[in-house]
Amino acid sequence: MGIDWIAAAWRSAMTVLRVFWKAARQLFHEMTGTLFALFAISGAIAIWRLWSNARIPWLLAAAAAYTITMLYFSVTSFRSARRVR
Repeated sequence: MGIDWIAAAWRSAMTVLRVFWKAARQLFHEMTGTLFALFAISGAIAIWRLWSNARIPWLLAAAAAYTITMLYFSVTSFRSARRVR
């Protein structure tokens, strides 16, 4: 009887840890996606300021590349959060 109890406790602990790991991993991907989205928004604001004030072509291109990269990272991170199994 004692061994059955230990085996049942072990299986239930593994189930709880598996569910917790899935939730923590999904939350990590969602938080990372949100952070990258905030970086993309700050890049878009920088583009707007550069366009309205300085209009330096290479600086605009660098800000646009940064913004597109951060937007890509944000989208892929949210897609990874949906695929967590």
